[in-house]
Amino acid sequence: MNINQQVTYLMRGVEYGDPAMYEVMKNELRERLIEADRKGRPLRVYCGYDPRTSDLHIGHTVTMRKLRQFQELGHQAIFLIGTYTALIGDPSDKDKLRPQLTPEEAKQNAETYAEQAFRILDKEKTEIRYNAEWLTGLTFKDLIQLASNFTLQQFLSRENFRKRWESEEAIYFHELFYAIMQGYDAYALEADVQVGGSDQVFNIVNAARKIMTFLEVKPNIGIILPILPGTDGTLKMSKSLGNHIPLNTTPEDMFGKVMSVPDFAMPSYSRLVTRWSVEKIEAFESAIKTGDLHPRDAKMELAEEITAAFFGETQAQHARTEFINLFQKGELPDRIAEFKPLGEPFLLEILVDSGLVSSKSQARRLIEQHGVKIDGNSVDDPYLYVHPNTIVQVGKRHFIRVIE
Repeated sequence: MNINQQVTYLMRGVEYGDPAMYEVMKNELRERLIEADRKGRPLRVYCGYDPRTSDLHIGHTVTMRKLRQFQELGHQAIFLIGTYTALIGDPSDKDKLRPQLTPEEAKQNAETYAEQAFRILDKEKTEIRYNAEWLTGLTFKDLIQLASNFTLQQFLSRENFRKRWESEEAIYFHELFYAIMQGYDAYALEADVQVGGSDQVFNIVNAARKIMTFLEVKPNIGIILPILPGTDGTLKMSKSLGNHIPLNTTPEDMFGKVMSVPDFAMPSYSRLVTRWSVEKIEAFESAIKTGDLHPRDAKMELAEEITAAFFGETQAQHARTEFINLFQKGELPDRIAEFKPLGEPFLLEILVDSGLVSSKSQARRLIEQHGVKIDGNSVDDPYLYVHPNTIVQVGKRHFIRVIE
């Protein structure tokens, strides 16, 4: 690609909510690409991921795919794990205080992040960094100097802070540090480009660029992408909200979760998560609007593409067959995990110990709601004795075979 083609490719799908800002960032990206080409050096492009939980989900992969595009053009991608920023938690998309993690919790959650990221990123062209490397070394004097670049009014004008202020909910001072810390990350990484979601506009375009200018280096370029909604189709995908599709799951579970997404959210998923070309996405959306493609069939196609992106074509096709057998034909899946009870084989214990549910209270609730079946029949006794070679089903997609 020539420079103009690269700019078009890299700015595809980018949204700032401000046409003027789009033009500024596009022009700066073009200039930086020309400079990099002249000097024969790759751009340093990064995105940060706070290990608030141990799992990444497909919402995280929206920004990873943009990093991958930069890699395809020969640039250096930096996958930053926010082991230090996670201690605060980004308040950008929250209307209440995030619970604070301990350093030990953040470190434990971060352990699998790199492995999950390499499902999208080229391992050979990816630099893994942890922001505790430099943020732990900042002095109080450093923080005063960095904070002097901002006013309290700038933070209070942000939507979620403003809502909390107007409703007289507490805004804690440490929450203001997050944008400053993220801005310093960009400086420490010598970043040319920072990728992030639309909830990161202030942190990237305002805080990071201002701090880098203050520290007398060329400010990074912000590449801002839309936020993927969760399986409810409305709220941001989040494990805490229970509307996420994790990367560490099975092909069958991923396929099934995509199939549960509301019809109106399919365009967002096709644009943000698939590997399809712009032409393919436009044809897909047009066929749905004209009725040439039934929403059910469209979602099948979408679920297979998304599952294939993470597990390969064969696994995705099998997941599709399993879904059809299970939901349209009422058959059992081909592969059912086996579970050997740890003690007496009572239903409540089996549900919890096998991981089908997260707690005994959830198990009781599901049983009361007739959401648990044994060999296809709903049960209402949490202390039912479960015999060997019995199939236990929770909901529509989760099965185990109890063995001796």
